Amino acid sequence: LQLVESGGGLVQPGGSLTLSCVASGFTSGFTLDYYAIAWFRRAPGKEREPVLCLSDREGRLDYVDSVKGRFTISRDRARNMVYLQLNSLTPEDTALYYCAVRRESCSEHQWPYEAWGQGTQVTVSS
Repeated sequence: LQLVESGGGLVQPGGSLTLSCVASGFTSGFTLDYYAIAWFRRAPGKEREPVLCLSDREGRLDYVDSVKGRFTISRDRARNMVYLQLNSLTPEDTALYYCAVRRESCSEHQWPYEAWGQGTQVTVSS
């Protein structure tokens, strides 16, 4: 199972970006529908942290209060893709953003996730 993120870049404070994560290489019979999809991020000088997660079982779970109302997660089931819409960005959102997946349910911990992307850089600066 492979994940590839894209869509990062440099944006001014208050701006928006849409990150994408495409999944491939599923075991026969499985699709992204069977997985919980999470976005993590690693800010400069900090540990990687969970941001939010989406699963059919739990819906959306937020792990960072500051993204509520600003970040939107969605999925395109036909394309095995997940999107993270980032709005009203601040310099504190600057980080390397990763998508990760695990079967069925979300977790705020990193170790249960069975596949990770390589990350896409988001830099918020004027």
